[in-house]
This record gives sequence, structure tokens and C-alpha cells, in this order.
Amino acid sequence: MHTGSVGAAFGMTALAGLATGIGSALAFFTRKTNTRFLAVALGFSAGVMIYVSLVEILAKARTALSAPLGTYVGSWLAVLSFFFGIALIALIDKLVPSFENPHEMHTIEEMGSAPGNGKLMRMGVLSALAIGIHNFPEGLATFAAALQSSSLGGAIAVAIGIHNIPEGIAVSIPIYFATGSRRKAFGYSFLSGISEPVGALAGYFLLRSFFNETVFGILFGMVAGIMVFISFDQLLPTAEEYGEHHLAVYGLIAGMAVMAVSLLLFL
Repeated sequence: MHTGSVGAAFGMTALAGLATGIGSALAFFTRKTNTRFLAVALGFSAGVMIYVSLVEILAKARTALSAPLGTYVGSWLAVLSFFFGIALIALIDKLVPSFENPHEMHTIEEMGSAPGNGKLMRMGVLSALAIGIHNFPEGLATFAAALQSSSLGGAIAVAIGIHNIPEGIAVSIPIYFATGSRRKAFGYSFLSGISEPVGALAGYFLLRSFFNETVFGILFGMVAGIMVFISFDQLLPTAEEYGEHHLAVYGLIAGMAVMAVSLLLFL
């Protein structure tokens, strides 16, 4: 049913989540945001996640569900799981107030402002909390994929990691504004990424006692839906904000191409 190592899957998930710390470090150690690079990188991440979700993960969900339930019921349940995953992450997104949504674009140049604003501290803490909530299902998604296949999990971990870099900037900047402390800003940013491996652990301990082909198929269908929603709702709009429209699209196509080739190499 699954071939990857639990330890390796957890390690990939932890690295993906803690990439928020990279965003925080970039905010402190570089003087200018490379918006063109970020636009391409975020588009690339979206391309990887969309392609792997629709071509590989959803197909694996359908195969897993068709074995015990038959092709007709299995196919329907895979599709329903996919849209349930979308509904779940959309609901989580809806519960985060829009004016405090962590996916708003931030740049390193904002670090030049003087700290000391209590409202910004609240915004930064709420951003960290919101990112933590978003990262919980992302952690489960990365973990489930890595548990099924190390190569698949690795690709998704890289894509989620790229996605988490701007989120680290989003947490760090308002908290630095409010406190003047780089250590506090980095700490909150780092903590917001921890929910990703926590999501993986919670999912594993909750599901392992009754993990079978049907549960695996439903989970994988949901993972595909979660990642497609993240790509269209967060990654691509942020890529567009950071750079030109075409840079985001070129990154998207490149991500799809790299994912397609890597999947073919592991046939």
C-alpha cells in the first residue's frame, strides 16, 4: 500500500514547513527583494503541485479506491475526495480574516520602517497563526505523498518549501516592525512552519490504526484537491503580484515540465 519510510516522510515534511525560516532569514540578510526570481519560483511551485496532483496523485487515489470498491464507485469517491479536499482548505482560508491573510505580498524593502507599532505586532502574530493553520493540511499532504513514494514526496516537499518562503517574510516583517527584534521575528516565523510536521504526525497517529486502501485513496484524493487549491488561490496570485504575468506563467510551465520528466524517470 505504501512504500516510503515514515522517518523520511516526516523529515521531508519538516524541511518543507521550516522553509518559513528561509523567508525570515532573507528578510534580514538581503537588502532587496528579487521579485522576478520569486515570481518564477512561486509559479514553478504551482506548476509542480498542479501537475503532480492532477496527473499522479488523483490517479493513485482512483487506483487505490477502485481495488476494494470497483472502478465505478472508486472513481466517483476519488473525485468526491478531491473536491472535499478543496472545500476543506477553502473553509480554512475563509476562517482567516482577509485583512490579516498571510498570503498578502510583502517585500524586504519594508524592513526600513521604524518598529514600535502594536497593531503590527498583532498582525504578525495573527499571520503566524493563520500560516500555522494553513500549514497543518499541507503537512499531511506532503507526509502522505512521501509515505507512498519518496520521489513524489520529495518533489512536493520542494514545492511546498518554495511556497513557504514568502510566508516567512509575511510573518517576520510586521513583527520586526512592532518589536525591533530580529530574534522574535525569526522565532514567530519558525514556529508558524512547525505546524507542518505537526500536521503530518497528527495525521499519521490518527490514521495508522485503520489505514487501508480505501482510507489511503480518500486521503490522496483530498491531498490532490488541497494542493490544486493552494496553487490557484495562493501561489499564482502571489507570483503575479511579485512579478510580470509572463514570468509566473513561464515558472508554471517549467514546474510542470520538470515534474513530468521526473515522474517519467521513475517509471
